[in-house]
Amino acid sequence: MSPAQPSAPQRLQPRGPSWNRRAWNAGVLSACWLAAATVVLPLALIVWHLLAKGLPAMNLAFFLHMPKPVGEPGGGMANAIVGTLILVALGAAIAVPIGVGAGVWLSEYGRGRFASMVRYTADVLAGVPSIVVGVVAYGLVVVPMGRFSALAGGVALGILMLPTIVRSTEEVVRLVPRSYREAALALGAPRWRTIQQVVIPAASAGIVTATVLALARAAGETAPLLFTALGNRFWSLQLDQPMASLPVFIFDYARAPYEDWNRQAWTGALVLIMLVTLLSAVLRITLRRLPGRS
Repeated sequence: MSPAQPSAPQRLQPRGPSWNRRAWNAGVLSACWLAAATVVLPLALIVWHLLAKGLPAMNLAFFLHMPKPVGEPGGGMANAIVGTLILVALGAAIAVPIGVGAGVWLSEYGRGRFASMVRYTADVLAGVPSIVVGVVAYGLVVVPMGRFSALAGGVALGILMLPTIVRSTEEVVRLVPRSYREAALALGAPRWRTIQQVVIPAASAGIVTATVLALARAAGETAPLLFTALGNRFWSLQLDQPMASLPVFIFDYARAPYEDWNRQAWTGALVLIMLVTLLSAVLRITLRRLPGRS
């Protein structure tokens, strides 16, 4: 009696996904697309509304002329546009060096209780209402100086920008591969030079992004400027004097009982968005042109 021969293994036929799986996959994919569209939708609505309301009143005079007296139509916000750029530049001059330095220190050396306290302070400061920062800047700068000033406004905006730059810089520096540091140290470079010439350039794109986010927040703040820079309907480039700004002008014009001022408020809001977008583009283009960047 011959032994039984084993039967040849049967090849399993691949089965396509069941109807339930296809339906579930389509549902999840649709939900993801909907979530992505929901993220874009608010900005699209804001830009569309600003274009519809602000574009009709936008002309060359808006950028070159001063505000008209009450009751006279026309005029522009030239002083407010320049004042906004000055105030944001002052805030950046305060916040960027301190914020980037603190973020790099937290990433490279931040250990122990003091580092934890710095992180906690930055997180708490990020949640402080801007009007509270304005009141504090009023007490620390305006009261001792005896007047409202652009310098006080720059201090307030710098405080608002600081936590975003600190925490974002820490995270992007931490994402730099450790192999970069090890390669530089293996070549005999001291740690400070490794951070300066290897780590920071590798994280520069993220640092610029964090700076742009902080600038965008500072450029649109109104409450702290009401307590510090106050506003000015005339040309003033002196840092120890009140200075005009787009957010304050938008606030004043939007609640004014004049239709022409209301239209200019919409145009000012559109110009503010354009300034932030232009500033972001300039920073990114400058970053790409730096030596060592592709």
